[in-house]
Amino acid sequence: MFQVSVYSLTGSIPIQLLNITSMEYFHVSENQLVGELPPHIGFTLPNVRILLLAGNQFFGNIPHSISNASKLEWLDFANNSLTGLIPEDLDSLVNCTYLEVVSLSVNSLSGTLPNSLANFSSHLRYLYMSANPISGSIPTEIGNLKNLIIIAIEKFILIRNIPISVGYLLKLQVLSLFENNISREIPSSLGNFTFLTELNLCGNSIRGSVPSALGSCHQLWLDLSHNHLTGPIPLAVGNPKSIPHLDLSKNELSGEIPSSLAWIFGYISIFAKLNLSYNNLDGDVPRKMIFKNASAISEAGNEKLCGGISELKLPPCTPSELKKREKSKGFKLMILLLSGLVGLILVMSLLIINRLRRQRTVTSSESSSRKDLLLNVSYESLVKATVYKGILDLDQTFIAVKVLFLHQRGALKSFMAECQALRNIRHRNLVKIITACSTSDFQGNYFRALVYEFMHHGSLESCPRILSFLRRLNIAIDVASALEYLHHHCKKPIVHCDLKPSNVLLDNDMTAHMGDFGLTRFIPEVMSSNQCSSVGLKGTVGYATPEYGILLLEIFTGKRPTSDMFTEGLDLHNFVKMALPDQILQVLDPLFLVGGVQEGEETAEENIKKGQIRESLIAIL
Repeated sequence: MFQVSVYSLTGSIPIQLLNITSMEYFHVSENQLVGELPPHIGFTLPNVRILLLAGNQFFGNIPHSISNASKLEWLDFANNSLTGLIPEDLDSLVNCTYLEVVSLSVNSLSGTLPNSLANFSSHLRYLYMSANPISGSIPTEIGNLKNLIIIAIEKFILIRNIPISVGYLLKLQVLSLFENNISREIPSSLGNFTFLTELNLCGNSIRGSVPSALGSCHQLWLDLSHNHLTGPIPLAVGNPKSIPHLDLSKNELSGEIPSSLAWIFGYISIFAKLNLSYNNLDGDVPRKMIFKNASAISEAGNEKLCGGISELKLPPCTPSELKKREKSKGFKLMILLLSGLVGLILVMSLLIINRLRRQRTVTSSESSSRKDLLLNVSYESLVKATVYKGILDLDQTFIAVKVLFLHQRGALKSFMAECQALRNIRHRNLVKIITACSTSDFQGNYFRALVYEFMHHGSLESCPRILSFLRRLNIAIDVASALEYLHHHCKKPIVHCDLKPSNVLLDNDMTAHMGDFGLTRFIPEVMSSNQCSSVGLKGTVGYATPEYGILLLEIFTGKRPTSDMFTEGLDLHNFVKMALPDQILQVLDPLFLVGGVQEGEETAEENIKKGQIRESLIAIL
């Protein structure tokens, strides 16, 4: 491991450092290092997993030998002066089958984006290629990279369209393509995203209408400004809780402002921004929710708008305009009612036909169907896995079904412990249990399962590590709140005994919830066993009591207590302790720095904020 980031080092990298073949971690970002990247770096560092050279003054081509570093996981060459043709440089990365992060932004790479981009590692999650003089289009085959979370391809000279295949990237959270030359319509497939939180298509030449499918994306930061979008603002975009930030300015949108648009900002309207300026909108401006806050909205440049709150200084709507508006509303309502009635008749007809067909076939195939059904849902096949994702038919709620492997030693005891622990506890930071199942199938095989509320962002262990300081701090506070409740506010105080990242789950709002109470012990039970220390509280290796302290260190350092780097008496606790307070930045998760502000662009306010964060980290760790 070698790390000397943010040290203002100058000169070139000593060649001796690049000849350590066992090197796995090399981090010299945010210095003033110069020179060409050594052409044989892939051969001299064949085992490197993390290679971070961002924020320096390196020039020349990306070495083709990088393909020999087949274990490479993170590659960050951003904010340098690298040149060369993109096809050749990207082709050299195809052999790195473990790549998770590729950051080549703010260089002088040229050429076109090749189709070989789709041959990148299936593990690729973060792709940063902004601000390079590149032409061409996003390859259609990018839809093959199913694990992508962030795509930032900005300030290119891209042409044509956004491929429909981008909509197949169901794990995508950020899609930023601003200031390109995209000219075709926005594909409706972008409405497929469940986890998308930011869509930035500002400053293109996009035509067509705003896709109503975007209304299905929850908590979406949406910027479609400075394009050539036409037509009305879709009613579906006003879906509650769908968009906390909306910028549609400087387009050619027409029609009235949907009244439902006021509700998409919900309870966060204090921080929200709605920009509809410089379009061709007309009619009465709503007066509810965000439209009551003149500083949160911008409607300038729409000469046919009227009404609204007095602070907007718009002309009052004339009686003819109001009458026309009411007539239009009544016509639209009539169309909706008729459409709904026709749809209801069709659905009822299909249900009746389906029911009649089922009644005809149920008698003749009852015995064979029952046997096949029992075989298909045999618990013998279910107990091979641990957790299933399901949907409750009643209200289409997503659930997580934890099925116990009953052949494993202690499985039944774990099931009973978890049921006993979860029976009488309720807290916002504990995973909510919906029900439990204890039965057997027709062959006498026992089956035990627990049904929980589904956590959309999975566990803290599998969550993307590019999280802000505030997000990590909130997760730590959520876990602490849950522990404080278990230890001090339950009828019988509870010790979790297995607190680790995989047992901390994150919901749709990134709120942390503790789960997996299979090793839970009640404090009276512990005391009756004369356990005056933590020796009897056994959990996962590496997370010995106090578990929360170990978890806290892992959240901010990104290092597991079981990492191979901790040998010869060095552990995670001592690793952090030795760095306090002056070297605190050296033990932080390297992904704190990815995508950060460049040194030359920092303002005085940002420097103060960084200093405050540093002091907070020292106090926490």
